[in-house]
Amino acid sequence: MPRRREYALFIALMAGTAALAAVVAFAGSLLFSGPPKTVAASGPQGVARTPAARAHSTGHWLATWAAAPVNGAIDQDRGTDPALRTIRNVVHTSIGGDAARVTLSNLFGTHPLLIDRVTVNALPVTFRGAASATVAAGGQIISDPVVVPVAADSDLVVTLRTPKARGPVTVHPNSHQTSFTDEPQGVRRTTDWRYLTAVDVRAENATGTLVAFGDSLTAGSGSTTDTNHRWPDVLADRLHGRYAVVNQGIGGNRLLLNGIGQRALDRFDRDVLSITGAKTVVIALGINDIQALPRETSPARITDALRTLTERAHARGLRVIGTTLMPYKGYRDWTPAQNVVHGQVNATIRAGGIFDEVLDFESAVRDPSHPDRLLPAYDSGDHVHLNNAGYQRLGSLPDVAELLRTRPSSDAL
Repeated sequence: MPRRREYALFIALMAGTAALAAVVAFAGSLLFSGPPKTVAASGPQGVARTPAARAHSTGHWLATWAAAPVNGAIDQDRGTDPALRTIRNVVHTSIGGDAARVTLSNLFGTHPLLIDRVTVNALPVTFRGAASATVAAGGQIISDPVVVPVAADSDLVVTLRTPKARGPVTVHPNSHQTSFTDEPQGVRRTTDWRYLTAVDVRAENATGTLVAFGDSLTAGSGSTTDTNHRWPDVLADRLHGRYAVVNQGIGGNRLLLNGIGQRALDRFDRDVLSITGAKTVVIALGINDIQALPRETSPARITDALRTLTERAHARGLRVIGTTLMPYKGYRDWTPAQNVVHGQVNATIRAGGIFDEVLDFESAVRDPSHPDRLLPAYDSGDHVHLNNAGYQRLGSLPDVAELLRTRPSSDAL
């Protein structure tokens, strides 16, 4: 998988798209000269969908990348120069296509958010034909399609300019990928994705989207930044652009209680069911309910929550794959009592009746000599999160042939 070369990648990418950008230069000058026309986005939790006609294509829309909004971060006022509020989100695709559209979220904002310029790989993006958009506090907006070639297994730069942002900024922190923001002192590196929550592409060869729904072990904590070694990335590599994979993991997320991010029971509709072309979901949650304060001591409450998510996915026609909980003895707050709950949850998952299929993550990464611990070769060092080799092992487990037989229904295209 290609390694991104930090800011040099951005410079090279801009140069590589210069010729293509020239084709739209005249349109771009119309879009960004003079007072920008603005379209208002929806209110809290709403979606302003774009009515623009698709360019000629035999393809269909699928999500190639997504990131769950986690919280609101304070963005201090830095003056009136819009260039000081330029955000360059770098994201890694799973499938390719001949056009793209982006979803921008102001979920945790308390003020309307003006975004007066958006580009995908330097090509301008519009919203209902307008160069800019105002996203209501608590709302989100989906852009018009922009005709831009998007390659599978590649980095994409989505640039936003927010000249009047007052915060909080809707972010996904700890992305394990470097993005950039413009500061008065120059370009600053960040591992937060700001405002951007999804990129869809118009694809011809891919047949559906898999959503990896989990906690830090899905988000990739312990993996090497900028190498795309999260287990969903590994799975996407195995699929070779034939089936999209998006990662909706949040470090510290729980099934039953809010904390780091909204609890899984509350964010499931937004982060799974609303994903473009979603036909398969992998649910990998429950460890934080057991080990984080306040600790859940009832295995049944955890497995009942997992069963509820499956029922909601089935109601929308999704196939559901569940995972067992991985071992974590040696982690700083592990106790024998937690281990009992952990074992009972896994026993219920393995017995069937919750998911359509089970991936036995625990058996794949535990130490045979000490089954309550991670195999040292897969341990990142904290005894709960995996290293690159561990995530490689998890990503090797799903049945690729079975995934490719799971296709989106016509209403998802």
